[in-house]
Amino acid sequence: MNRKGVLRGLWIMLILIVDIALDRISKNYIRHNFEYHEEILPFKYNYHFLITRTENTGAFLSLGDSLENPWRFMLLTLLPAAVLLFGLVYVLMKTNLHKLTVLGIVLVLAGGMGNLYDRWVYGGVTDFMLIKFKWFQTGVFNVADMSIMAGVGILLVHSFLNDRKIKNKAPEGNEEKIEV
Repeated sequence: MNRKGVLRGLWIMLILIVDIALDRISKNYIRHNFEYHEEILPFKYNYHFLITRTENTGAFLSLGDSLENPWRFMLLTLLPAAVLLFGLVYVLMKTNLHKLTVLGIVLVLAGGMGNLYDRWVYGGVTDFMLIKFKWFQTGVFNVADMSIMAGVGILLVHSFLNDRKIKNKAPEGNEEKIEV
């Protein structure tokens, strides 16, 4: 492997480690300093952002929390672990990916790994942030979820911009002949 490939791999691992560490630190702080469902307003005059500790034993928005083992283990632990391992190998081996694509994938992987660690060690994922408005409310989420959303957002924006660039390069009336 050449020097450029080694540096690329090190950057990928550094982003993963920093992202997972931020997730671990925040979850450990919440786990040790907050009671379940205790609501705290961290900013004096912002009534829309709350800190509240919950444990999500399912996946996104508690999907699958009522599954019995072995289905729960296979669908919420084993399958995600295999997908995350495949994604990590893919992003490390596929050296011709655009930097934004790599960043998006790595953020999704780091968030998935952070939540998978919680599920593996604690049996559920610690969630603690909530955004509330009269007309809109999020589910309770954590730093790993924000990483996943940021990664997906980067991938979508990059894909959209790439599609526009390809479309703008296409001759008039020949858009369907362009292959990516």
